[in-house]
Amino acid sequence: MNSQITIYLSQLIGIRCVDAEGKYMGILKDLIIENHISSPADSEHVRPKVISLQIKKKNQIHYFNSQYFEVKRNKSTFKITFSKAEHSPADLVHNSLYLVKNVLDKQIVDINGRKLVRVNDVRLVYISSGIYTVAVDVGVEGLLRRLGVSKQINSLLHPFKGSIPSKFFLWDDIAAVDYGHSGIKLSKTIAKLESLHPSDVADIIEDFGKEEGSRMFEALNDEHAADVLEELEPHAQVHIIESLSVEKAADVLEKMPADEAADLLEELEEDKAEQILKEMDKESSSEVRELLEYPSHSVGSIMSTDFIVFKEETTVNEVLHFLREHKPEANTIYALFVVDSSDKFLSSVSLRDIVISEPAMLLKEIMKKNPVTVFDDDNIDELGELVSKYNLLAVPVINKQKQLEGMVVIDDIVEDLLNKGKTK
Repeated sequence: MNSQITIYLSQLIGIRCVDAEGKYMGILKDLIIENHISSPADSEHVRPKVISLQIKKKNQIHYFNSQYFEVKRNKSTFKITFSKAEHSPADLVHNSLYLVKNVLDKQIVDINGRKLVRVNDVRLVYISSGIYTVAVDVGVEGLLRRLGVSKQINSLLHPFKGSIPSKFFLWDDIAAVDYGHSGIKLSKTIAKLESLHPSDVADIIEDFGKEEGSRMFEALNDEHAADVLEELEPHAQVHIIESLSVEKAADVLEKMPADEAADLLEELEEDKAEQILKEMDKESSSEVRELLEYPSHSVGSIMSTDFIVFKEETTVNEVLHFLREHKPEANTIYALFVVDSSDKFLSSVSLRDIVISEPAMLLKEIMKKNPVTVFDDDNIDELGELVSKYNLLAVPVINKQKQLEGMVVIDDIVEDLLNKGKTK
């Protein structure tokens, strides 16, 4: 046989299989392919070969070596004939990938569409050396093909120069996530997810469901995982952290703002939270523990300890140099704080103040004259009014000795107000 035949999985499943004498062997239930996972480093196309066929006869399941079968086409139908009925070794089929069981109807990540899509069919190619997987069909055509109506609908659309939408992912771009329980994802997904906004990745992980979402999250690097964790819904955050090892959970929480980490740990069982805190580095753990000690109604419970502070004698040019060098997160530069030689809080400057001022000017010359502050033990309810009245993006939080404890950014104030609204 020199030519090749393009076949879809849906066209083969359920067809009769016979031996060389035409004796009925059973109905084809699944195709088992090589356990080969592509990687970004692969230089050649990956086309896993079908190594075994799962056939059912009288409630009995058998696995036959694909080396001895042949596919024949009769118009729109196919027939499978075995020249020799040799059973496949049990360990071979146990450790391989089943196209129906593990791939069909499972979800994959569409990076460009930033969403999950379902595998509706699998495209195969049959040549003299065997049958190989080429791509997965996630389009409408694949679904209609399985229903047996794709040809009829295409015929109806032809006079109008229309066609059924089709969409494929080459097999090179997918890999198994969990052969036993789940589906597949793009093999390059983890690398490509780095290009998506953390909120998009969070949506994808939540859509995947608990088990699959946890596995995808665990594959992210700690830095990216921390950003994604902040975007997840509270219940999803808790599930993710509980599903991780203590070591991985600690590594991720260390990369998060201390206030966010504290909020999350408050939702965990006390024993689990303590294990994670002990595993975190000393500095991060201490910051989080301090925040956890604040009553839930106090300003300190939602303040961030990530803030930037300068001495009053610092020049505008020095501030700009610092910001360019350290590239801080956006919410940490809503306001830049100024302290005296004794580290007592004096005031704050905005980015606008820095940008429009002469480079040689000192911060004490441009800082606000009458800064608005709150104490760490003040009631949270006071924040909303302050932010609204003075049009603030961030409020400095000080203690009774006028030393900076942190700041509350408008994002956290809004979130607190929204959470209160939900519980009313």
